[in-house]
Amino acid sequence: MNELLSDTGRKAMLEPLFAAGWAMVEGRDAIAKTYDFTDFTEAFAFMTRAALWAEKWDHHPEWSNVYKTVHVILTTHDVDGLSAQDAKLARKMDQLTT
Repeated sequence: MNELLSDTGRKAMLEPLFAAGWAMVEGRDAIAKTYDFTDFTEAFAFMTRAALWAEKWDHHPEWSNVYKTVHVILTTHDVDGLSAQDAKLARKMDQLTT
């Protein structure tokens, strides 16, 4: 069962993500990041790799793709805010770009 991040959990889990380019979404308890790739094929390949992890963990991003750019928003809808699942998927997405 997912739970909202506590104040302590937010600090520990989100600060490293902010340092890696993630940011809070204005007006929502959610984080966002835009990834830029060299072309559409690389962007789509990233989305495919990320989708496999999202499906495995049953935690799916809100995202969009325009040519070589992928914009991602993570939040946990069943708790109406950020959970550890969001931080976990954000870290994995960052790993998939290296």
